[in-house]
Amino acid sequence: MGTGASKEGEEGGANKPDGQDDTPDGQGHASAHHDGGQLYVSLKMDKNHTLTADLVPHVFGSVPLIGSWDPSKALSMERESVSMWELSFVVPPNHETLDFKFLLKPKYSNAPCFVEEGPSRQLIGGALKEDAKLALFRLENDEVLEYKVFVKADRVSPFDLAASWRAYQENFRPSSVRWMPDVSINSAPQPGGENCSSAGLDLDLEHYVVPAPSTSANSAFVYAANMTETPRSLTSGSYSFKDGGASADRPTTIKEMEVIVPDSSKAFPTSGMVESKSVGSYSPLQRQESQRGLFVDRGVGSPRLIKSSSSNIFTHDLNLDNDTKNSMPAAAGAVAAAAVADQMLGPKEDRHLAIILVGLPARGKTFTAAKLTRYLRWLGHNTKHFNVGKYRRLKHGANQSADFFAADNPEGVEARNEVAALAFEDMVSWMHEGGQVGIFDATNSNKRRRNMLMKLAEGRCKIIFLETICNDVNIIERNIRLKIQQSPDYAEEPDFQAGLQDFKNRLANYEKVYEPVEEGSYIKMIDMVSGHGGQIQVNNISGYLPGRIVFFLVNTHLTPRPILLTRHGESQDNVRGRIGGDAALSEAGELYKKKLANFVGKRLKSERAASIWTSTLQRTILTASPIVGFPKIQWRALDEINAGVCDGMTYEEIKKNMPEEYDRSRKKDKLRYRYPRGESYLDVIQRLEPVIIELERQRAPVVVISHQAVLRALYAYFADRPLQEIPHIEVPLHTIIEIQMGVTGVQEKRYKLMD
Repeated sequence: MGTGASKEGEEGGANKPDGQDDTPDGQGHASAHHDGGQLYVSLKMDKNHTLTADLVPHVFGSVPLIGSWDPSKALSMERESVSMWELSFVVPPNHETLDFKFLLKPKYSNAPCFVEEGPSRQLIGGALKEDAKLALFRLENDEVLEYKVFVKADRVSPFDLAASWRAYQENFRPSSVRWMPDVSINSAPQPGGENCSSAGLDLDLEHYVVPAPSTSANSAFVYAANMTETPRSLTSGSYSFKDGGASADRPTTIKEMEVIVPDSSKAFPTSGMVESKSVGSYSPLQRQESQRGLFVDRGVGSPRLIKSSSSNIFTHDLNLDNDTKNSMPAAAGAVAAAAVADQMLGPKEDRHLAIILVGLPARGKTFTAAKLTRYLRWLGHNTKHFNVGKYRRLKHGANQSADFFAADNPEGVEARNEVAALAFEDMVSWMHEGGQVGIFDATNSNKRRRNMLMKLAEGRCKIIFLETICNDVNIIERNIRLKIQQSPDYAEEPDFQAGLQDFKNRLANYEKVYEPVEEGSYIKMIDMVSGHGGQIQVNNISGYLPGRIVFFLVNTHLTPRPILLTRHGESQDNVRGRIGGDAALSEAGELYKKKLANFVGKRLKSERAASIWTSTLQRTILTASPIVGFPKIQWRALDEINAGVCDGMTYEEIKKNMPEEYDRSRKKDKLRYRYPRGESYLDVIQRLEPVIIELERQRAPVVVISHQAVLRALYAYFADRPLQEIPHIEVPLHTIIEIQMGVTGVQEKRYKLMD
């Protein structure tokens, strides 16, 4: 019969099953000392029923391991999952025989507990003496509960045990910032002498500037159009140019291949509108239902489940053709799930997306295109920026006067349409080699040109027009002056005023024939560049990626401001070489936080709207603590990459205990490698997207105090670094990376405050 034992049982032997006593050696069984290390034992119980009562499994038995046969002193097992409970311990070398039993205790009352049926269990050398796989408990109503029992024992060296215990103590030590609010502000300096001589920055901030890596973001002004895709149709050997003109031996040009610019009224009879096939429309997959069985939509990113007409078994069908595989982004999470859904349900031409810029000169088209390209690449979409002006300069030379751009100059119109068609064909060819999103950057200022592009895109890619409209004369004038200073079109014009007048004449030629977009799928950005409002109009936009593009564009602007990226001060885990954890700062870290506070105070002394962003881990919060006068916001998204089961370990310990993970999986593809029960760099990028959007939206400076993996991902966005490089980007301790954002793009400067 099962025994109902009171929680207030007497100390001693009143409730000892089978006459056990509390002698240190239990029944006298002991094993010899093993040189292979100490025995680490894990006991697990798996609930094999649907009991709703709050009964918590416990273990009681002989000393010194369990402590007592008194049920009131039984050791509670920890819940490992919904049905699994676990208790682990180390067995001393002179006591490798253990007598014990399981019992169930009510969680919230002093009701009687229930002791396991049958004799006590004996664990000898890590193995149960009897092959007892079930634990049976008889309740008061004679109901019998069954638990499956699992025992695992390993020999562990004292060194590894000490390291594990040290990591446990450090990781579970109460955080010194546990109750700090997510948003806070220090209005006055804290006592403690943050401005002492050892932490002061007496020299000018420029003294601390160090060279940025050669592959970093631009440290000087670069004309954005020069950073676009190289025209391969004009540089791959098919063409040769001298002094800006074509050679006599070049092959057939676009003109000779009879590129026809269709009449808009005939090519598109429905009022100039083009049918846009949105994602999720009736697709060939659904037309095959009668042949292949039931089509079931399981939601975004789920595999298609197809039921055979001759079978009741559902099977996964994820056989994607090569074109689909090539158009999948290098991404995880929502981006990957949405790509799967769009590729499998949408029309084939929707697998490739062309964003066609529209707008008058000096309206920020190239700047917008460059930012959008950088964002989509960072998300994992294979994206390229094709600038038609770059094609024009290569084929017809850079020194074209305003007359070349006049609508009543047929030779000029024909030449410009020719290079536009060349650029578009290059873009489509690249798409069908694996490209996903092409950004086509040109004025495309009238319906005739846009209809030509739509005709070229039929059945090959999906088009979305992106029109930039600016009515602020001050912004237009600033953009025009930047154009004269930076554009290769005026590089050989020594007279600034002459170049300025020529460009204004060119602009007047475009204004005479400009026609706003009213056809097809489009996004209109109206007075958005200032960051002070404006409008976005969208028409016939659907699908995950077009939706993300709209959301990104809503939050972009040209307001110049710095973004300061820095790792936390050196932590105690940095000193020990351990990854993850939530350790406090080391002595060097304590010094750096004071130097950082002085730096921020000097660098942002006139920027009262600035803010400080940290992760939720104490080493970043402590690093930000001496900074005063600015709001501090904690972001869970800024937490370090989750190392999963490797959290708190050194790389040597990972290499020793998990050689397969360390030597093969992680080294083979560090970008996609996901720590067991942890994250990959692609996972980090997905959770950082809201941070990027908010950094783009902010008009005041932001100081981001975070961690190495997170800052690598953030920096890669601003520097437009390839995804594969992210895990290897250098982000040293005690160094500030200043990213300057504005109308000229992104520039970088680095300050090293400490060695």
